[in-house]
Amino acid sequence: MIPSIGPETLLMFAIGGVLIYLAIAKEYEPTLLLPIGFGILVANLPLTELMTPGEGLIWRFYHYGVEWEVIPPLIFLGLGAHTDFGPLLANPKTALLGGAAQFGIFATLLGALALNAIPGIDFSLRDAASIGIIGGADGPTAIFLSSKLSPRLLGSIAIAAYSYMALVPIIQPPIMRLLTSQAERETQMVQLRYVSKREKILFPLIALSLCALLLPSAAPLIGMFMFGNLARECGVINRLSDTIQRSLINIVTIFLGLSVGSKLAAGEFLNVETLGILLLGMIAFAIGTAAGILMAKLMNRLTDTPINPLIGAAGVSAVPMAARVVNQVGLKANSQNHLLMHAMGPNVSGVIGSAVAAGVLLAML
Repeated sequence: MIPSIGPETLLMFAIGGVLIYLAIAKEYEPTLLLPIGFGILVANLPLTELMTPGEGLIWRFYHYGVEWEVIPPLIFLGLGAHTDFGPLLANPKTALLGGAAQFGIFATLLGALALNAIPGIDFSLRDAASIGIIGGADGPTAIFLSSKLSPRLLGSIAIAAYSYMALVPIIQPPIMRLLTSQAERETQMVQLRYVSKREKILFPLIALSLCALLLPSAAPLIGMFMFGNLARECGVINRLSDTIQRSLINIVTIFLGLSVGSKLAAGEFLNVETLGILLLGMIAFAIGTAAGILMAKLMNRLTDTPINPLIGAAGVSAVPMAARVVNQVGLKANSQNHLLMHAMGPNVSGVIGSAVAAGVLLAML
């Protein structure tokens, strides 16, 4: 006998279908939204054994990959292997923009606690910290932190984080235009200096050492991120570096997407708290974008070398999409204004910043 399917399940089918549509038709983060959408369908289908605790295949992906905290560090390993720290090392002050963009994380933490005034919402401080990390626009970090502090909200937080990452080209440009003038958007920046191979090899080693000494709770993410980057830059393990950049991260991404989607069963997702998380995620992302831009404008008042304020929007961790959006908006203002490499500085520092913010929250809570 086939069990009946209620309206809540049908709504989850629709949500999964929308994510699959966005991945295929619009190409919004397809490597993540497609497996997440498929995972939602599996989690809500009757008569499926894929989610059976202790036996189901996708249950095992989630249990061993997310609960055992294996998948997020491996994603950071792949991100590190894809990252070029050259723009950040060539212009270190852009790290301030990546740091400023993390303001959205802590502002949203307070906002989550304020939502407790609404009936049906009961966010603890640990819940609020997990929700706030959405503002970093860093899906793996959001999953890593929420799996430790607030597993019950993992599915909602992950879907919010990855959805807003996918919608960067839609969300950020209006904020960027609102907070900058035409003259500011037209600002051209000087050519970046050459960064030597020695600098690129030493940076991940120094960064990891500082993290281990000052904030060991962030070491799983920062450590794998820096090792991936070292594998890229050292030039002696190209075969391993290629594997990390391609095969490994692709396989892990499949497991991650299916695991996240599997936590979005109708009974767990459709509630007032989820709506609050989605709203707060949007606010967090907007605040992070605005804070980076405003920091860039402040730096222009304090330094002689002009900075295009648009690159502050790349301080969120959506690598490299945020940097590409900055470049597109800059080119619309001035066809000779190529900002991609300049924006990669705050973009990669934003990845480090979100991991550091997660480590701070873990250490405090």
